[in-house]
Amino acid sequence: MQPERGLWPARHLAVAEGGTSAPADAFQVRRLAAVETTEEVAEASEVAFARLTRLAALLLDAPLAFVTVVDTTRSWYKSCVGLGPHAERFAAVEEAFCRFVVERDAPLVLADARADPRTRANPSIRAMGIVAWAGFPIKALDGEVVGTFCVVDTVPRQWDGRDVQVIETLADAASSEIALRAALALEAEAHAEAEARVVEAAELARLVSDLAQRSDTLAHALRQSLLPPALPEVAGLDLAARYQPARGEEVVGDFYDVFSAARSSWCVVMGDVCGKGPEAATVTALAHYTLRAAAARSTSPARVLGLLNAALLHQRPGDERFLTVALANVRVLKGRVMVTVSLAGHPPPLLRRSDGSVVDACSPGMALGLFDSPPLSNTKLVLGPGDGLVFYTDGVTEARQGSEELGIEGLRAVVADVPLGSSAAHLGSVIEAYVGEYRDGLPRDDTAILVVQVPLAP
Repeated sequence: MQPERGLWPARHLAVAEGGTSAPADAFQVRRLAAVETTEEVAEASEVAFARLTRLAALLLDAPLAFVTVVDTTRSWYKSCVGLGPHAERFAAVEEAFCRFVVERDAPLVLADARADPRTRANPSIRAMGIVAWAGFPIKALDGEVVGTFCVVDTVPRQWDGRDVQVIETLADAASSEIALRAALALEAEAHAEAEARVVEAAELARLVSDLAQRSDTLAHALRQSLLPPALPEVAGLDLAARYQPARGEEVVGDFYDVFSAARSSWCVVMGDVCGKGPEAATVTALAHYTLRAAAARSTSPARVLGLLNAALLHQRPGDERFLTVALANVRVLKGRVMVTVSLAGHPPPLLRRSDGSVVDACSPGMALGLFDSPPLSNTKLVLGPGDGLVFYTDGVTEARQGSEELGIEGLRAVVADVPLGSSAAHLGSVIEAYVGEYRDGLPRDDTAILVVQVPLAP
């Protein structure tokens, strides 16, 4: 498969064409300390890194992909796709392309390394067959650059904008995996500290309280790493999201996202992973970054969900966890919004028309991670001024009052009662407030709400 020709993002051009060098102290003490810490916490992550490099090779049809860690003298592979099982996993820093990324804390993208003055004499070109090379920084929890995520082709290649977006997304996923493992290591350290001191009876109450607070902090940090800090501004759309974590629980698998996708469209995601805790968070992270990478190359939600299902089965064989997702591709045109929706076992988003009617946007479909070829289909919708979609997780409809659940009928009634012309933020707040008043006590499950609305014409 030959990639489409095109320009990759302008913010990367300075590095690709030479850029400016970082100060000579690029390998400073703080960065090397971050590298050492990363090595301590990343051993358990090597399987996750392998999943990401395999995904890069699959999506970009590339023969080689690497996750590397770099210190002052050498670069070594935490994961590599395309090298034989007995291939050397270390390289001298001066022979490693990734040093340019680490020194500048910026990506390096080369269509032909043999023609670039920085790399044309590099012995890796002959030894490993490197011709085209594209890499992005991988960072530790404190933001220090510890290595690179890079993809290699053995022939000249013009990396287009979608290629670069996929690599950048997977590099971010590798950084998040490091952050996740570091957070889990901190949690383990906190538990070990508490257990060591629990023998001091006078300190027991204080330690239990402190551990609970640190666990809550950890859960909050993990949730924040899996949810967007803010929704993007999209011309022609009004977007709003509401999220409330479960009562005193470990991290669970609810997530949502809105991001730019192929052909000037936008992707809207609402998902829910079966289970809770670190394993659910790992599946959520895999789904999050796989969806972003796949949506950069396809505008069909059903096809993107099929790729995610393949990644779940291939990278987590035998895992009984499954995933439900509602995925929409949204294209804003003059005077109307074209939406294509596909569901994989997730509750159907509610379609609210400008006349006040509220219906299910499409049928649920089958969850991902269970079967090789789940039936997935696309439903096309046209939204006009005043129309909107309400995405949600089952924590909303399963809110309980005694033995009664709110249910989808109750949610439809709530959405229908909100005055027409209300903003997306107001609609989301009304739903959240009603669910909070309806249920008995604090939430037993995460609740997530995402509203996508076309504003009324002025």
